[in-house]
Amino acid sequence: MDVTVTSRANGDRTVVEVTGEIDVYTAPALREELSSLIDAESTNLVVDLTQVSFMDSTGLGVLVGALKKVRTLGGDLQLVISQEKILKVFRITALTQVFTIHPTLEESLQG
Repeated sequence: MDVTVTSRANGDRTVVEVTGEIDVYTAPALREELSSLIDAESTNLVVDLTQVSFMDSTGLGVLVGALKKVRTLGGDLQLVISQEKILKVFRITALTQVFTIHPTLEESLQG
């Protein structure tokens, strides 16, 4: 399965919507989109993973790398994860302590 990555402005944040599977073959598409946004000074990102059916360590690496980049620029990167199987990957790797994770996009955009 492929991955689709789209982004749109939402107030002072940029929402990055990801659909499909994020693995060693598809992660470069996510990395390119996040890098382009950060290079264009979009450093307040919300990555919506509610439509992601699978994520491996390559995908985690892309998200951690993007988080480090935006934080050095004074920004933030938050995640939206609604599926337990994706959230479990973040729990196992203790990344729930690194990322701010919301169950819905609406919740991530409040406040």
